[in-house]
Amino acid sequence: MNLLNDLESRELIYQVTDREGLAKRLESGTITLYVGFDPTADSLHIGNLLQILLLRRFQLAGHHPIAVAGGGTGLIGDPSGKINERQLNTETIVQEWSLKIRGQLEQYLDFDSKDNPARIVNNYDWLSELDLIHFLRDIGKHFPIGVMLAKDSVKSRLMAGISYTEFSYMVLQAYDFLHLNQELGCELQSGGSDQWGNITAGVDLIRRVKGQTAYGLTLPLVTQSDGTKLGKTESGAIWLDSSRTTPYDFYQYWINADDQDVIRFLGYFTFLTIEELGELELEVETKPWERVAQRELARLVTTLVHGKKAAAGAEKISQALFYGKVSELKADEIDTGLNDVPTHDLHGDKSVKLIDLLSEAGISPSKRRAREDVQNNAITVNDVRETDVEAVLTAADRIGGKYIVIRRGKNKYFLVNWQL
Repeated sequence: MNLLNDLESRELIYQVTDREGLAKRLESGTITLYVGFDPTADSLHIGNLLQILLLRRFQLAGHHPIAVAGGGTGLIGDPSGKINERQLNTETIVQEWSLKIRGQLEQYLDFDSKDNPARIVNNYDWLSELDLIHFLRDIGKHFPIGVMLAKDSVKSRLMAGISYTEFSYMVLQAYDFLHLNQELGCELQSGGSDQWGNITAGVDLIRRVKGQTAYGLTLPLVTQSDGTKLGKTESGAIWLDSSRTTPYDFYQYWINADDQDVIRFLGYFTFLTIEELGELELEVETKPWERVAQRELARLVTTLVHGKKAAAGAEKISQALFYGKVSELKADEIDTGLNDVPTHDLHGDKSVKLIDLLSEAGISPSKRRAREDVQNNAITVNDVRETDVEAVLTAADRIGGKYIVIRRGKNKYFLVNWQL
C-alpha cells in the first residue's frame, strides 16, 4: 500500500490541494515536506503528536521531513480556530518555548539517517531579518484582500474583531512555505484542518512567485465520540512533557478511550498495520470487556512518548489498581497512581482503630456507618476485605512504611498517609 492510501485508510487525510497531482508526485520520487509548530506553551500536546507522526510516516516512506519551530510566527499569533485575539508573549518567552519544543520534536524524527535525515528549523531566523518595505512590495502584492477575507481563519473572526497583527499571520506562514521551497526544495506543507487557509495561501504564493506547483495536506481535527476535542480533560490538556502530564496520567488517558474511538486512535497514533488494526477491531466487537485494544493503545503511545520503562511502570500501577493488587506497589508508585484521591494524614507512630479512622478521614460519614460498612464487606484495606469491626491498623499495615490504601465499595479509593 502506498503512503497516501495508507493515510486514507487511517482516516488521516482531511483535505488535499490536488490529490491526483500529489499522488503522481510521490510516485515520481522523494518529496520534502514541513509542518509548523508555534510555541504557544512550553510543551507540545497530543494534538500536535498527530502532526509529528505524519512527518515520521513520510520519513519512514523515504521522504524528507522538516519540523518548523515557529519562533517568528509565535510572536504574532495565529487566529485559526480562535474566537478572540491571542495574548502576545514576550520574545524571551517565545524563544525559550521554541527551544523546548525543538527538544521534543527531536525525539520523534531521525536526524542521523544517511538517506533522508530530518531537519528542524526556526522561522525566527528568516522572519526576523525581513525588511518591511520590500516584504510588502515583493510579497504583499500577491495577497488579494478579498481572498484573505474569504479564508475561514479570518472570516470567522471578522465579527468578533481581528487585529492587523493576526490578520497578517497568513502572509507570514505563506512566506515560510515559499522560503523553505526556495532554500530546501520543500513542496508539501501539512497541518491541522484549521490551517487550510494558511496552507493554501502558501501554495498560491509559490505558484505566483515561482510559477511552480506545491501541495497542501491537512489532517482532521480529532475529537472523541462525545464531541470533545482530543486531549481535553477536566484537568486540562494532555501534554507530551512528563513534568506537565505524568506518564501514568498519560497512560490513563489512552486506556480509558471509548470503544467507539479506540481503533481510530490506534490508526492515528501507532504504526500498526491496517491488518493488525482489523484484528483489534474484532476484539472490540466480540470481547469489549477485555479492553485489549485500549491496553495496546495505551502501551504503544506511552512507550512512544515516554519510553518503555515509563510505560511499563504506568501499566503496572494501572493493573494493580484495576485488579486490586495495590499491596504489590511501592510507596512512590502509590503516590503516582493515587495522587488525586482523597488523602488523610496521620501523625505519630500509634496504632489506630479502623472504625475511628473511617469516620475521622471521612471515608464513612459516621462511626455508625463505618461499622455498617465493615459488617457489609464494603471496606478493603490494602487489597484485603476487612470484616472485623474491632480491627486495628498498625505499622505493619503501612506500604513502604507510609501508606494505607482503603477502598470503600467497588472503586472509591482513599489514601492514608502516615507521617512519622
